[in-house]
Amino acid sequence: MGSLTFLVTAVCALTTVQSASVSKRATPTIATDKYHNYNDLQALLRQLVSNYPNLARVYDVGTSMGGRKLSVIQISDRVNEREVGEPRFKYIGNIHGNEAVGREVILYLAQYLLYNYGTDPRVTQLVDTTDIHLMPTMNPDGFEISREGDCDSILGRKNNNGVDLNRNFPDQYWSTGDIQVETQAVMNWIKTQPNFVLSANLHGGTLVANYPFDDHQYSGITSGLYAAAPDDATFKSLAKSYANAHPTMHLGKQCGGTDNFPGGIINGAEWYTVAGGMQDYNYLHSNTFEITLEISCCKYPTRNNLASFWNDNRNALLTYIEQTHMGVKGVIKTSQGAPITNAQVRVSGINHVITTSDLGEYWRLLTPGTYNISYSVAGYTTASTSVTVRSGSPVVLNVTFDPSTKHGTITQG
Repeated sequence: MGSLTFLVTAVCALTTVQSASVSKRATPTIATDKYHNYNDLQALLRQLVSNYPNLARVYDVGTSMGGRKLSVIQISDRVNEREVGEPRFKYIGNIHGNEAVGREVILYLAQYLLYNYGTDPRVTQLVDTTDIHLMPTMNPDGFEISREGDCDSILGRKNNNGVDLNRNFPDQYWSTGDIQVETQAVMNWIKTQPNFVLSANLHGGTLVANYPFDDHQYSGITSGLYAAAPDDATFKSLAKSYANAHPTMHLGKQCGGTDNFPGGIINGAEWYTVAGGMQDYNYLHSNTFEITLEISCCKYPTRNNLASFWNDNRNALLTYIEQTHMGVKGVIKTSQGAPITNAQVRVSGINHVITTSDLGEYWRLLTPGTYNISYSVAGYTTASTSVTVRSGSPVVLNVTFDPSTKHGTITQG
């Protein structure tokens, strides 16, 4: 019996050592010691997909003026299939080629999600419930000519055609010139089905979460005029979710100079007006809510600072993705089970319409409170109800429209 006990103990000890070794190998280290140029970035994305084929895939939404791919890594638990009801989220980095930190932290985030899936409950929950799309760079050409350590210049800011891509989207008030190939590619991407529910684009040069609107109709007023979007309360909440999860952004004045952001957030036009900005375009031309995140005082800091930026932003990046799951969501269909596309979802008192996807899905971001919500389909009587939204999981309201009675029935899931 003594020999048997020794043998069992030895086997258990060996198994424990092997398990610890496997666990250690299963969580690779994220290298934060360099910037990824175009070739390095493409190689890393390909390697991640090769290592995690069931969780990640890479696709291109277009090419830059210089012929470089505008690549996206998609991360989801069922990455190769469409999951009805699962919301889509996106981060876009490096729209200004010389603002480089966002490019890197998006790459780190992709690795972090994949390396920790199945072992970290928070990461696993996010990947299981959210269709996450990460574009490290929208301006790969500008990045290639930018200079590491350059905090203030505009070298590499614009695309190869000399255009600032964050002044190039169609604007609600002003002309913004010829649409560049990078801009058009992202515009097409924004309109893919289902539309993204939530998004943020990452910049550098200060530390703040900036929310719509970026622009207004008054010429000559370049700052100081608050331009509230219809969903102003939700945008403030979204900006606060990032700033409060960041160790210093919420403190406000962090970068010296004249910038002073109480709570680490600001309305775009109140700060300074931007015609043709990407965040306003998302909100006005799709179902997507987007904010702009300035995450480094220096636009292109030296590489020895990258680990610090990743540590500062990791929790905030995850917290912001989690905001995708707030408000009300559901599916609208006929009594025969056919999805209804382009049904309109309205909230009383908020002049912003959300429409259903090609599969009848909708997601309506809302802060906690009680709302009157209505559903409209051409040829049918509008269906309405009161709903109370709380923090945490969204309220599920599905709607079935009967072609014979022309009425809709709302059921809470």
